[in-house]
Amino acid sequence: MIAHRPRPAEVGLNARSGVRRGEEPPQLWTSLLTNSGQVTPQPAHGRHWDARFALQLHPCRHCSSLCHREKLVVGDRYHPNCHASKRLIGRSFIASTLSPTEGSRSHRHYDFFEADYTRLCHRKTILTVNGLFPGPTIHARRGDVITVNVHNHGDKNITIHWHGVDQPRNPWSDGPEFITQCPIQPGASFTYTIVLSWEEGTLWWHAHSDFDRSTVHGAIVIRPKLGASYPFKKPHKEIPIILGEWWKGNVRELLAGALRTGGEVQPSDANTINGQPGDMFPCSEDDTFTLPVEDGKTYMLRLINAALANEFFFAVAGHRLTVVSTDASYVKPFTVDDVFIAPGQTITVLLSADRSSRGLQNARYYMAARPLSTNPLVVFDNTTATAVLEYGGDRRTPATGTAAPPDSPTLPALNNSAAADAYTSRLRSLDTDAHPARVPRRVDEHMLVTIAVNVLPCGANQTCKGPKGNRLAASLNNVSFEAPRHVDILGAYYRWRSAGGVVVGDFPSDPPVVFNFTDGDLPPELWVTKRGTKVKVLEYGTVVEVVFQDTAILGAESHPIHLHGHSFYVVGTGSGNFDKHRDPAGYNLVDPPYQNTVAVPNGGWSAIRFRAINPGVWFMHCHFERHMVWGMDTVFIVKDGHGTEAKMMPPPPGMPRC
Repeated sequence: MIAHRPRPAEVGLNARSGVRRGEEPPQLWTSLLTNSGQVTPQPAHGRHWDARFALQLHPCRHCSSLCHREKLVVGDRYHPNCHASKRLIGRSFIASTLSPTEGSRSHRHYDFFEADYTRLCHRKTILTVNGLFPGPTIHARRGDVITVNVHNHGDKNITIHWHGVDQPRNPWSDGPEFITQCPIQPGASFTYTIVLSWEEGTLWWHAHSDFDRSTVHGAIVIRPKLGASYPFKKPHKEIPIILGEWWKGNVRELLAGALRTGGEVQPSDANTINGQPGDMFPCSEDDTFTLPVEDGKTYMLRLINAALANEFFFAVAGHRLTVVSTDASYVKPFTVDDVFIAPGQTITVLLSADRSSRGLQNARYYMAARPLSTNPLVVFDNTTATAVLEYGGDRRTPATGTAAPPDSPTLPALNNSAAADAYTSRLRSLDTDAHPARVPRRVDEHMLVTIAVNVLPCGANQTCKGPKGNRLAASLNNVSFEAPRHVDILGAYYRWRSAGGVVVGDFPSDPPVVFNFTDGDLPPELWVTKRGTKVKVLEYGTVVEVVFQDTAILGAESHPIHLHGHSFYVVGTGSGNFDKHRDPAGYNLVDPPYQNTVAVPNGGWSAIRFRAINPGVWFMHCHFERHMVWGMDTVFIVKDGHGTEAKMMPPPPGMPRC
């Protein structure tokens, strides 16, 4: 029995104890934060489809039926279940799609398996979906609703995030562990509902638990509604190109070791294109990803940066790329020799296979991805991943009739931040009647958020490998975010709100100390941060401007910042310290790019604007995985508005328990 209404200004989360900081918390809030985190199931809005699946087949027998049942994208030329040793222990991943405009649905069956894969002459076990690395592509149309049933038959917790999908009113299926759900434990299952709204283009899905997304990720291809078309001529074929990384060691163990010692995470041993490092690496020539093309045709490359630690330049030798979309939002087309893409971002480009018209002789051309390093203090994987674009399967030169090596592209240097900035500055929303840019002019909430890699004191009787014997950490506005471990924030918020409670956020809108943020010689006392589980609460409909300010604490560095639940307009970017009196005059409030992940430049700033019209709990974090784990995160809570369509949906049945 609830005997009192909690005092509204006294609510906060403590990650370790599950209680509010400060005064004695109301009894109800304490119980909500210390229980199992299970939300009482409520009937979900709309239609529900039951998707059941149990795998009984040996992988190679399963392979033949799967490969004939699904039309796999270019690059899935064989099903790796037939070519790799499998343990029939993993996670089932089942998807069905309902299009409101079509009134029909299709079922696709995806399974999580631990599979033995060989890269760089070294064999190891990785977590995969359907034996595929990268995972299978989800195909949908604008406005579709997709259900995905995940059965966890493995030995580790898992969650899945649908990156760039706003999920209107539906934070329950957003995926980050201990933020919007407790993880799906071994032996348990959960059905995600992916609600597509305005999104049209290239997005992706990935694990949102520890470093699992190093191998658990795949593309989401969202085409126009039936009867609608692209704002450009339809290409001959569409191909996902996923950029990633490969570690010879066990990624989970590498992360655990780094967290234990407080030191850096070991960089990857190779970068990859569609799961392969390319034929410049040993034991890789036969498996290099190859894209066959026909002369005179146009191809759409759907680029996704799924890497944990690297930003990339990408180019195709002998061919220019026409950029038409970023983060599932169309842009004014422009043509470049190479593109820059940060972790979490997607770019859609058109490539004309016009070898003959330009008098090119070779039949083979390298596609290449080279990383960008913006902080010389950070050790990184400086390898270049390659794939091959091949005309008609003909590897011979007309002159000799013998096999010729692919032509190589020219890419910016590893430290060429100016090239990245020059590319980013060209992004402009398409801004047509069919795809308008609705940039907020009025701002209700201004935030200045500093981004930093910091240190925390080493614990008693510990030896830490961070700077000056400390433990590496990261922060936003000097708060190193610490997620709860026995409850998820969304579930706690929902129960507290349902009981009449009011949550007041305590994440600061400005940095606690103002200093010369980009000074290259900052004193050690500015290195230290503090842990906390602080959130920012927004009224429904609030127009928010966030200026992300990089700092030179432990070295200036670029940061890909991703916001869940809301895409945003990137209205400005610049170098040095943001000047609130001068810099807003240079904002683009006409046609700025609409993105879900912004690449904040090293030693500079980026300004975003969004309308908080998606009620729920939404994570914001750096998409460099080690920075996220170290605490470069926070949470927005958007309160309900008036009317049903402005209120968060109730939780679906079967939310996982902590």
